[in-house]
Amino acid sequence: MNGTTCFSYLDTPTAAPLSITELMPGAYNVMEYTAVAAGEQVLILTENSVDPVVVQALAAAAAYRNAEVHVLAVPPFSAGGWDSERPSPMLSAIHAEADVVLSCTWWGEVHSDRLFFDEVAKRKARFLSLHQTATASALATGARFPLELYFALEAKATAQLAAASEIRVTTAAGTDVTFRDFATSGHHAPLTAGMWRPFPYGGVNFYPNRTDGLLVIEESTVTGTPAEPTTIEITDNVVTAIDGATAATELRHYSPRGYYLRHALIGLNPKVRSSGGTQFEREKHAGAFYLGLDALTEKGEPDRSGPGHAHCDCQFDKPTITLDGTPFIEDGRLRLLEDPEIRELAALFGPADVLLDSNPRMVLPARYTRH
Repeated sequence: MNGTTCFSYLDTPTAAPLSITELMPGAYNVMEYTAVAAGEQVLILTENSVDPVVVQALAAAAAYRNAEVHVLAVPPFSAGGWDSERPSPMLSAIHAEADVVLSCTWWGEVHSDRLFFDEVAKRKARFLSLHQTATASALATGARFPLELYFALEAKATAQLAAASEIRVTTAAGTDVTFRDFATSGHHAPLTAGMWRPFPYGGVNFYPNRTDGLLVIEESTVTGTPAEPTTIEITDNVVTAIDGATAATELRHYSPRGYYLRHALIGLNPKVRSSGGTQFEREKHAGAFYLGLDALTEKGEPDRSGPGHAHCDCQFDKPTITLDGTPFIEDGRLRLLEDPEIRELAALFGPADVLLDSNPRMVLPARYTRH
């Protein structure tokens, strides 16, 4: 699937029933990240096409902690809010009563009014989203990375970004974009009430108010991998030009009102796949980068308070990123993986060279998940 955009879980393979044993370390980390406790109401929201072995692994992990588990299967969500009647109003009522929601949807919250982040924040539930990652492969790879070690990586990355005044991203394909006046978003601890987070845990998010430069699209959720050069110019955080052939036309049709730069994320998890996974999985790989464009309002203005219904993530697998001119990622290599404190912590779980190896084809042995 690397290099293309899949439409739904219908395009992903299912796993053999006995493979549930390989998914349990990742499912355990789901429970740790959401701090599931005995007696809590856990809702597993799953689309009809999600692998049942994945749902069973999550349900079993929650049940083992003596939570009350509820599974709700719904029709697939639509990208860009094309089907505005989804999800059913029933889901809002169930969400209101849940302590934890594990969302196994493909497009999910970013594209839905009823599950958008502002709605999540109004509820008591800790909300974990497996966007395109409710698969056996995702649970057996990036989900196995030790939670404590990830928190340390995220804390250090967030601190370095927060201390910088400028983030510059370049690629071999020609992307050259600079972000200024940005806010970072990091928690570095298990979820609390009203909080939303993606899973596998994977990166540090930031929200720029000033973005300038050129994007050369390597892959996006709207276009897949373009067959011809496709470029996007951004000035003062608003898209000012989209050039190319078919892919450029697709981008314009997806958001006729135009785009602004909503957010960006730097991947931190070395065990998330960068080969063979969906875009929302690969974007979390250590050293990867993606940014999310979204629709301008009818007045032609940016607005992060609600869904733009034209969210388009643009993926860059091997960027070079500098913070105020200092290298942070070099051709897809996250320098934090060489940090002595990170390596010392990794050694508590197993060989640091294994834990922090970002080879996308090497699966972390399950016994290195916890110490």
